[in-house]
Amino acid sequence: MDIKLLDNQDQASIMNVSDLVFGSEVNESLIHQIVVAFQANARSGNRAQKDRASVKHSTKKPWRQKGTGRARAGMTSSPLWRGGGRIFPNSPEENFSQKINKKMYRAGIRSILSQLVKEDRILVIDSLKLDSPKTKEAALKIKNFGSESILIILDEIDENIYLATRNLSHVAVIEPHYIDPLSLIHYKKIVIAKSAVNQLEEMFG
Repeated sequence: MDIKLLDNQDQASIMNVSDLVFGSEVNESLIHQIVVAFQANARSGNRAQKDRASVKHSTKKPWRQKGTGRARAGMTSSPLWRGGGRIFPNSPEENFSQKINKKMYRAGIRSILSQLVKEDRILVIDSLKLDSPKTKEAALKIKNFGSESILIILDEIDENIYLATRNLSHVAVIEPHYIDPLSLIHYKKIVIAKSAVNQLEEMFG
């Protein structure tokens, strides 16, 4: 299939890319599954709650067993009491990870890339070079891509590009093996270097 290509002089042309990677059938349920799994795997179990053995309490029986007309109570640490322990407390060791096999993940990324092509959110460029590590120079260069929210995928990130783009709040520059489903969906425009397209086709083809 054909996709828009922008050369170093900002002249538009057409580039042929893999139908399997950029023109496959879009599976929305699979996209949802890999995005949810990616977010879950990035989640850390840092919540700690106390069970009835951990809360501060007295072991004295609040009142006698019979004759008061009230329900039986043995300890104030009961989960039924205010200030008592939780029945199933969250712990820092809680594991939220979800398993996605490689075949499903590759198919999900292909679906996302294909949907982005349909929405005209992918732009291929010859290369991205900066003469100096200046944010102003990078901002002017990126302005030609037609969006403020941009994910740039380059086959190799040199020092000038890294230093010039790290202060641009809505711009991220990564290499092909670092792409993830959440970033592809989050950014409004995906700019891919011509050489990086070949890497993506090898990885997900």
